[in-house]
Amino acid sequence: MGNKWIDWLKALFIAILLAVVVRILLFAPVVVEGPSMLPTLHNGDHLIVNKVNYMIGEPDRFDIVVFHATADKDYIKRVIGLPGEHVSVSNDQLFIDGEPVDEPFLEERKNGLSNGNVLTRDFTLEGLPGTTEDTIPEGYVLVLGDNRNNSTDSRMLGLIPYEQIVGEAQFVYFPFNRIRYLN
Repeated sequence: MGNKWIDWLKALFIAILLAVVVRILLFAPVVVEGPSMLPTLHNGDHLIVNKVNYMIGEPDRFDIVVFHATADKDYIKRVIGLPGEHVSVSNDQLFIDGEPVDEPFLEERKNGLSNGNVLTRDFTLEGLPGTTEDTIPEGYVLVLGDNRNNSTDSRMLGLIPYEQIVGEAQFVYFPFNRIRYLN
């Protein structure tokens, strides 16, 4: 009888240890707070963040990332600019190195704007806080929220260093009617 309890305790200990390792090193649950990623992500959406992707690689354009904005607060935004690139927006059009880039995830919001309104106000990389170069330096990304009129992102925070990135948001698991992979 005593050996069964010891075996159960060992199994429970191993299960807890594995859960802690997975939670700390591989994946993390995150809850969206606020409207800055509408319509892609809604306030209260529960996400799984993959921490492994950026341990072995670097962010890609349009990845949705979670990063440490402050010591106590993580933000969720979309990667727009990568190292070595010049980023600007003019007349609601994103430009990377002077070439227009489509943002299909914004079409719904842009189509809903009334005449003369823009989703993304004009800006250039050089106008961002703390930016002195004309291209994004190695080890940094420029991030923007999908709800461009209501998002605290690189336009206020400056460029985001890789070290502050927690991981890539990959899956919405709650509420159940919004379950899906993010791409």
